[in-house]
Amino acid sequence: MLYAITGQDVPDSLTQRLAARPAHLERLQALQAAGKLLLAGPFPAIDSNDPGPAGFSGSLIVAEFDSLQAAQSWADADPYVAAGVYAQVTVKPFKKVLPA
Repeated sequence: MLYAITGQDVPDSLTQRLAARPAHLERLQALQAAGKLLLAGPFPAIDSNDPGPAGFSGSLIVAEFDSLQAAQSWADADPYVAAGVYAQVTVKPFKKVLPA
């Protein structure tokens, strides 16, 4: 089943985010290589693809996992969690409707 993982950044987390980004991307690339990643990306803190020093307010990952518990465990082990980037992480089942 698909799960939506939403991370909410702590204020002024850009420095921590950039430091942890390579490890974060490595895990996402592993999901992609396994054919389990639907989409992933950050929420810019301002209305711009490149928010510069404004940074990001969080992230969204939609990926396939065997269970809600497996998705939660994967999210809990995210390098952004360990680096203190995320203030909160929410994991919910997700049903893709479109595009078909």
